[in-house]
Amino acid sequence: MQFIKPDINIDFIGKRKLALIISLVLILVGFASLVRHGGPHYGIDFAGGTLVQVQFERQTDAAEINSALGSLDLGVPVVQSFGDGSNEFLIRVERTTGELQGISVQITDTLEQSFGAGQVEVRRVEMVGPQVGKDLRNKGMLAIFYAMLGILAYISWRFEFRFAVGAIIALLHDVLITLGMFSLFAKEIDLPIIAAFLAIIGYSLNDTIIVYDRIRENLGKHNKESFTFILNRSINETLSRTIITSGTTLLVVLSLFVLGGGVIHNFAFAMLVGVLVGTYSSIFVASPLLLLWQKKSGKTA
Repeated sequence: MQFIKPDINIDFIGKRKLALIISLVLILVGFASLVRHGGPHYGIDFAGGTLVQVQFERQTDAAEINSALGSLDLGVPVVQSFGDGSNEFLIRVERTTGELQGISVQITDTLEQSFGAGQVEVRRVEMVGPQVGKDLRNKGMLAIFYAMLGILAYISWRFEFRFAVGAIIALLHDVLITLGMFSLFAKEIDLPIIAAFLAIIGYSLNDTIIVYDRIRENLGKHNKESFTFILNRSINETLSRTIITSGTTLLVVLSLFVLGGGVIHNFAFAMLVGVLVGTYSSIFVASPLLLLWQKKSGKTA
């Protein structure tokens, strides 16, 4: 199935300067948000602490819950709404305790005194120590680093080193923009989000490899043409496949984002941003970087 004819001729490479400006703006906005918030907003997995998910029978808000918890020695708890209109809240406490059942009972008793007996249900309690959270955070970063390193080695062997550098920069571009969007929309980064980042890397790389493979094929077919012509032709020839793949993936991810509920909301958000940015980068970042490399090195295509 082809929605776009393979002989279409859109000048993607000619728009590389505009694409560079768009990418720089998105990255700088994300970086500014990270600086403003003092770094990424880590979840319980990485920051450590105790998390309690509660559901109320009647309508309430975070301020009322915070006021009810004021009598407990919990430090400064953070109360956030969870889900869409489900009247559920997440209570986060920085300090940790080995008595999970004990802290859940304390919170339940205190809230029932304010809201009434049987009006509060504790649905989940999690605790992660600060050292464990730090170890998980470091291992998550190492997983992304080793994935990038393996990709660099594989593409250098499968194609050429210049292709590998272009792919790695495009993947870093995708991860940085997704990370920036998480900071901009005040979303937490935890273990499932690290899995989402790795999935984004894999998806974006797959799209980039398809374009790179066509570029290599066209280098043999059209060796008398300019490198710019070959890059544009390769992107146009694979455009139909890119749109179909990205479109169907986006439909699934969008369904998860809208209908999946609070548990996977952040994961679906990461995938939604990652698929959009990954598709964009395989066209406007990875391929133009090959042209830049060719011009800097002074080599012919």
